Amino acid sequence: MTDTTGPSALDAVLAAENALIQGRIERRQFLHIAALAGIASSGAIGRAAFAEAARDNQMQLGAALRKQYDYIICGAGSSGSVVARRLAENPAVRVLLLEAGGSDQVPSVTNPGIWFTNLGSERDWGFKGEPNPKINNRQIPLSMGKVLGGGSSINVMIWSRGHKNDWDYFASESGDQRWSYENVLGIYRRIEDYQGPADALRRGKGGLVYVGETPNPSPIAPAMLESCRGVGIPTFPDQNAVLMEGVGGAAIPNVRYKPGERLNVFGTYVRPILDRPNITVLTHAAIRKLTIKGTRVTGVEFTYGGKLVTIAASREVILSTGAINTPKILMQSGIGEAAQLRKHGIPVVADLPGVGKNFQDHVMVAGCVWEYNQPIAPRNNAAEATFFWKSDSRLDTPDLQPFQIEIPYVSEVTGKQYNPPAGSWSLSPAVVRPKSRGEVTISGTNPDDPVRIAANTFAEPDDMTAMLRCIELCREIGNSGPLAKFNKREVMPGKITGADLQNFARDAAVTYWHQSCTAKMGRDAMSVVDGQLRVHGIQGLRIADASVMPRVTTGNTMAGCVVIGEQAATFIKGTSA
Repeated sequence: MTDTTGPSALDAVLAAENALIQGRIERRQFLHIAALAGIASSGAIGRAAFAEAARDNQMQLGAALRKQYDYIICGAGSSGSVVARRLAENPAVRVLLLEAGGSDQVPSVTNPGIWFTNLGSERDWGFKGEPNPKINNRQIPLSMGKVLGGGSSINVMIWSRGHKNDWDYFASESGDQRWSYENVLGIYRRIEDYQGPADALRRGKGGLVYVGETPNPSPIAPAMLESCRGVGIPTFPDQNAVLMEGVGGAAIPNVRYKPGERLNVFGTYVRPILDRPNITVLTHAAIRKLTIKGTRVTGVEFTYGGKLVTIAASREVILSTGAINTPKILMQSGIGEAAQLRKHGIPVVADLPGVGKNFQDHVMVAGCVWEYNQPIAPRNNAAEATFFWKSDSRLDTPDLQPFQIEIPYVSEVTGKQYNPPAGSWSLSPAVVRPKSRGEVTISGTNPDDPVRIAANTFAEPDDMTAMLRCIELCREIGNSGPLAKFNKREVMPGKITGADLQNFARDAAVTYWHQSCTAKMGRDAMSVVDGQLRVHGIQGLRIADASVMPRVTTGNTMAGCVVIGEQAATFIKGTSA
């Protein structure tokens, strides 16, 4: 049947479907709403029946928890959801997926246009960096998803696969060619359902992961591409093909949403199998620590329903709790730098000095801002154009990735200093190959004790040099070519140089929310996991999240985390075969 409904009717049905999944309405109520909206009845009935079956199944499984599962996955984010799906595809395997946050079926998650309302909400862990003199003693908020889907439920939905050199570096560091670009390219081809220009070598069709082109972008987005071309930056039809194998370029980004609907990783991988008897998903299940016998991880201790619960894993535990929580859980379980553990009275299970070290994040300046001649309402996710480029031509990989943002993007300092009009747009400079390294440490033995995050933004002078070049480049692009026609005036930073421009960068620095690398893979003394993501010196434990990256990938990290999840599942299946 042909769907002739308008957006408001579709929104009503999507909201009703979410309510059905959460158990707030019954199936007959959902079908009544769908009928009033004129939605094709066969599709509505199928969705309603599945949602009801999945909800009832998970309620029954959660009410009758087993004392032991084959695998326990901690964290239902962009890596953990993938591992859970792939392991549960074997009906003989029982999988428990634990998520500290709640449901992803809420408007701020499902509606891609209001993604920013999740920041600082109950769906955000609410981390902050320590005061940093390199950014004028500011504390940068380091948002991370605390919800089914993790970061993929609160991010800007950009699908950025990483540069060829990133993956070849992973292979070199780990000593395992399965991390090479050639092999990872095969993974992307297998999992993607790409909606853009055909490219049999680099893009996949028909896989689980729907990847789209930004639909009907604002006219300012293609204008930015033209202005990039005017300063010598080539443009490409696909952000994730040839562009990410060479010196860089500009493109409309690949995205993980459809009109009116965010496509998070949990929804793609796990929700379609929630009716199966061999996968149990618990929300509001906060990991306390790993249970360990000798040097073997035997299970997980967590809080659930107001009680402390311990469940065993007969095969493996997989930590997918992110680059801040993963090192915290390891350290509070006795895995980390021995001196730090002894400082807190934690018995040392494994002396791994790299746990919590090597913290990396992409740093962005918020931002270079122009007032529109005629205000244009933001579209889609309000971030519809980007480019990758080098601050120094001698670099092997682009180290800059600004994003055009269709609203005035400012920090808590620059917003007060410049007070840009609401009818403004931004081009936000960013360094995505930082040399600065930070550290995550614990403040005590109690899981409720906060972590300390020394992000060390701009600790390395080269990062400031790269950022200043990026600011200058963004100003040149924003003030020239087709973009100039949209501008009434440049609001910030204006024609400042030297120490004034550096101070602007320190006041305007924010995170790209790509925290990573705190349990890196490798073979040196600071490595935490090997090439198959097994924790050195520990049995029955793997890590699958952004913390295992030896260096942060070039670009947004969600796609890379999905690959890490796919790799982890392949390694586990190979071991178990």
